[in-house]
Amino acid sequence: MKLVIASDIHGSAYYCGELMEVLERENPDRVVLLGDLLYHGPRNDLPKDYCPKKVIPMLSAWKDKILCVRGNCEAEVDQMVLPFPCLADYACLECDGVRMYMTHGHHANPDNLPDLPEGTVFLSGHTHVKLDKMVDGIRCLNPGSVSIPKDGSHSCMIFENGEFRVEILED
Repeated sequence: MKLVIASDIHGSAYYCGELMEVLERENPDRVVLLGDLLYHGPRNDLPKDYCPKKVIPMLSAWKDKILCVRGNCEAEVDQMVLPFPCLADYACLECDGVRMYMTHGHHANPDNLPDLPEGTVFLSGHTHVKLDKMVDGIRCLNPGSVSIPKDGSHSCMIFENGEFRVEILED
């Protein structure tokens, strides 16, 4: 099973378009969105081509494949305009024998892990920084940010054949 995992789009139509190119090319079985889809948030500058109204139809085109968790910038109004659930605090998925726990990362995070079985992959966004590290037998991964990276490169992540890899979105 192939997954594309992304976080922190923050309403950027430009970078959501870059993500759409990855989705078209990779044709994943599922699209995992780790929150902060439409609103830029009060602590962030406006991302390039900030236009949530353009992001909505781009994401909606993948509604049947999206598994989404709520970020700290999601609100009930976002659920009113998106045709897929986006307000769950976390989700769990098992693919190719890999158990994954997905959340945005503003509550549970690598420094505050929930009680998970050893060997689980903990996926989160929120920090806008790519991460791959082990914490007490849990592999903690962060795909970075689609639109407002704090580590220099716009990115998402791809899971295929039991392996994770970072995909850099070109500017």
